[in-house]
Amino acid sequence: MTRKNRIVLFIMFGIGIAIFLFSLRKISFRSFVHDITTLNLWWLGIAFLCMFLSLVFEALVIKILVQRQIKSYPFFDALRVPMLEQLFNGITPFSTGGQPAQLFALMQSGLDAGRATSSTLMKFIVYQAMIVVNFVLCLLIGFNFIQEKIHALTWLVVFGFIIHLAVIVSLLMVMYWYDFTKKFIKVTLLPIKWIFNDEKYQNWNKIVDEKIDNFYEESLKLKSNWKLLLKISAITFVQLAVYYIIPYFILLSLGVTHVNVIMVVSMHVLIVMVVSLFPIPGGAGGAEYSFSVIFSSFIGTGSKLVLAMLLWRIVTYYFGMLSGLIAMLIQPKRIVTKK
Repeated sequence: MTRKNRIVLFIMFGIGIAIFLFSLRKISFRSFVHDITTLNLWWLGIAFLCMFLSLVFEALVIKILVQRQIKSYPFFDALRVPMLEQLFNGITPFSTGGQPAQLFALMQSGLDAGRATSSTLMKFIVYQAMIVVNFVLCLLIGFNFIQEKIHALTWLVVFGFIIHLAVIVSLLMVMYWYDFTKKFIKVTLLPIKWIFNDEKYQNWNKIVDEKIDNFYEESLKLKSNWKLLLKISAITFVQLAVYYIIPYFILLSLGVTHVNVIMVVSMHVLIVMVVSLFPIPGGAGGAEYSFSVIFSSFIGTGSKLVLAMLLWRIVTYYFGMLSGLIAMLIQPKRIVTKK
């Protein structure tokens, strides 16, 4: 990890502490301590287990993709990949550091850049698709619940969904309208030529062309192997499901038992959509605000809401970053691959 990344990591922990202290300013400290001491650690442990299982299922997808080329790829090396991804997602704006971190982890294991890029691209395609599928399912199943709670963040949720949908549409365009997409991208990049110069335009055009070509090649592999596609799609769906259910177990640990699990999962899907819009690493500030607005209808606005928000961030954000720090200390088994 670079010095800059270490600084950002400490800053993110600092921001988290500051947000937590700010949230406590109007809360009775005695009431807060009482809520901590009466926590049901069993349910809290289940919440942590769900987060860990989310990493395990993601690792399983990586192992399946890599094993198409390298049969001896160890599962624990695959597990390092999502752990490092969590760390670098958490310290970079819009989670942009996660993809390079996955490539780095795979190449540490001995995979060449081409094979590593192939695996991460296929995983990215399926992951984005499953996010949209989960969101649509939550709207269909839990719409009656959502329409009562969503009004405060309606436009943010809609905007977040549009962004994820736009990503999927772009991917589908490359898969099924390859030539048209390349021409369309060239046209959209023309302002770079007008604002800067022809050299910069050509450089950008070359970079985007390479990425489109790489993605198109991977999409052909996916389309030709529908059994693999269905398999990793199902695993990714389960991965997201165990992640989205985490707040439900946190509420149970606080003694809030009157909530509907479908409602809670649906609300969490919406929060994840909103958090993806905030450019600050980890969606700091936006994540806490979204959680407090949506889940205040379940818990109220007292110390339990603040504690629920804190536990949710520890489980879904800080636990992932901590696992990434541990993964950095573990050296993967080096695989010798044939050229």
